Amino acid sequence: MSKVFSSVSLFLAFSLISLLPFSTIKAQSKTVASEPLPLEILKEFTDVFANIKSDYVEDIDDKTILKNAIKGMLSGLDPHSSYLDESGYKHLKEGTTGEFGGLGIEVGMEDGLIKVISPIDDTPAQRAGIQPGDIIFRIDDKPVKEMDLDESVKLMRGKPGSEIKLSILRENLDKPLIITLIRAVIKVKSVKFRLLEKSYAYIRISSFQSRTSEQLKKAIKSLNKDSGTLKGLILDLRNNPGGVLNGSVAVADIFLNDGLIVYTKGRIKDSNLKFSATHGDMLNGAPIVILVNAGSASASEIVAGALQDHKRAVIMGSDTFGKGSVQTIKPLTTTTAIKLTTARYYTPSGRSIQAEGIIPDITLANISLKKAKHDSFSQIKEADLKGHLEQPDGTHIKKQSKKGSQSTKSKNGSNNEKKSKGETDYGLHEALNLLKGMNILNAKKNSASKS
Repeated sequence: MSKVFSSVSLFLAFSLISLLPFSTIKAQSKTVASEPLPLEILKEFTDVFANIKSDYVEDIDDKTILKNAIKGMLSGLDPHSSYLDESGYKHLKEGTTGEFGGLGIEVGMEDGLIKVISPIDDTPAQRAGIQPGDIIFRIDDKPVKEMDLDESVKLMRGKPGSEIKLSILRENLDKPLIITLIRAVIKVKSVKFRLLEKSYAYIRISSFQSRTSEQLKKAIKSLNKDSGTLKGLILDLRNNPGGVLNGSVAVADIFLNDGLIVYTKGRIKDSNLKFSATHGDMLNGAPIVILVNAGSASASEIVAGALQDHKRAVIMGSDTFGKGSVQTIKPLTTTTAIKLTTARYYTPSGRSIQAEGIIPDITLANISLKKAKHDSFSQIKEADLKGHLEQPDGTHIKKQSKKGSQSTKSKNGSNNEKKSKGETDYGLHEALNLLKGMNILNAKKNSASKS
């Protein structure tokens, strides 16, 4: 029996070789320096195939075995290359347009476990408090160890309204967290915006989709209309897991007049690309602060890196995720495809952020603010002292108390964020103060140059 399978195996091996397109073999011979096909490994492959067919406890059809072999080939390359079956391919296309089902969570693989890259805004995952860096080791009662990424993602997807339980390990916690979530149809609103104070705006980009740049342009036009002319912008890319490469290029282009945005380098000609800005900075040079953290990945890092290199924005927060590779979707059939890492990308100055991330210009601690309650005791000042001297001209100036930094609702209802967030969000608070300081300094410089 084994001899029969052995001959079948060898026949299969050479059949597989003959099925390779001539162009593929030719390309391989160029890039691998005419290295001969490893016939010993091919024999191992066909022997394994034969053993599964003859001895595995259950009968497995050839199609399943070969599909699993394809999955194994891709999963052994890097955490971002994978085989997309009909369901996976469909979900990927839905994700780039902004509506899909599940928990609203971007994940990757680490040591055989599922690591959270970032929860997506306004989704079950974010509302449940899932954080970047969380390690998921069980989905319901199933351990995820040694599952591939596609399998675990399929487990997390399901009918909207159905319940799922995630077992999570989190840094600095002594015991696992058990979090129960309700699946939902995820409708990602890529761009949210509001005025913080007159002339100072906040824009949140939660992911990069095909329509993100158009939504961003509309947001800036609306903010300019409500405030006159913007004096500064906070661009929030925290917990933004990335998305479409062209979407990030188009977003960076909105704030630049010229120069390189990003370039990619790979083994084949089609992977070596350069993306440059076109003229037309929508903010006319007004200062920008970009907020980032460990959940800012991929396309977020492209935008932050480009504006940092061009000295167009100050990057504030913590080191980003460090995904500096480009994945290409290569359809196999009308319903299946592979996602293959084909290039690394580089910032305009030639930096690769792969496994390192974007280093902020200003590092912020991971803390939150709490607004102090009004104290019944007021501090005594000079003006309160009996017999204090008045102003030289005899007048007495009484300071009027300013209202706290409340968010202002735009006429068109663009206030998409909670008003109280500015009171507790340390990063947002510091970014706004920095923008104000930059404008004060610029005003003084301009005044000095005119006099």
